[in-house]
Amino acid sequence: MQLLDGKKTAEDIKSEIAVEVQKIKADGGKVPHLAAVIVGNDGASLTYVGSKVRSCQQIGFESTLVSMPDTISEDELLSKIKELNEDDNLDGFIVQLPLPKHIDEQKILMAIDPNKDVDGFHPANFGKMALEMETFLPATPFGIMQLLERYKVETSGKHTVVIGRSHIVGRPMSILMSRKGYPGDSTVTLTHSRTKNIEEFTKNADIIITALGVPNYLKADMVKDGVVIIDVGITRVPDDSNAKGYVITGDVDFENVSKKSSFITPVPGGVGPMTIAMLLKNTLLAREMRIAKNN
Repeated sequence: MQLLDGKKTAEDIKSEIAVEVQKIKADGGKVPHLAAVIVGNDGASLTYVGSKVRSCQQIGFESTLVSMPDTISEDELLSKIKELNEDDNLDGFIVQLPLPKHIDEQKILMAIDPNKDVDGFHPANFGKMALEMETFLPATPFGIMQLLERYKVETSGKHTVVIGRSHIVGRPMSILMSRKGYPGDSTVTLTHSRTKNIEEFTKNADIIITALGVPNYLKADMVKDGVVIIDVGITRVPDDSNAKGYVITGDVDFENVSKKSSFITPVPGGVGPMTIAMLLKNTLLAREMRIAKNN
């Protein structure tokens, strides 16, 4: 069993991007600029956005944090997005989810300029991804593909089972794993909460990518020997024995499933760090695309 170490791989990618930023500075160019919009005071969102800002500082990006109260109206938020769309100093920006219930998330995501949509959620970018055109890939699936590639995990002709059909992870992963080229060329089965006898699929899977959000859902008796496991799940499970009062747990019963795996991601330290690294990579791509368009 080999760990797919997302923490180390993410640091490698950030180091590579930092070298690119140094070249840009040396040539007198404008360094990439990423903005993050956060609405309200959700603890997990604040932590996540804070790590994005720190990562920008680490690699030499400019960063802007736009904090707005959870009482903001939908129209006011749309007005701010329009302002960011028109800001030539910004290469890309993200709107941190979830948003307050009185705001339509889909309407907000649709309002983002696809050329600045470094989260890769806009339908224009999703469509380009499906057609295998150059675009921004959703950050978490992008990170998973990078892990598979950098650890040289064989995907061609393999049976990949994706658990979960969200637009952020499950559905894009099913598209990316079936696309032509490496990593890809898999035969993909997309399963979800309504799938009956899911273990019939997982027991025959060469690669399992689970993004269900149910702690320890995938058990050892549901997988075959040599399986590759990508665990996207991340849930805070109450634990009085821990100083924090909780432990971070993935979808996979790691202790037992890891004994049957050829490769497996840990939680935490697997997919999570890769998501931020790929957001930075998308921002660098956004800058390159803007320069190409203006020349």
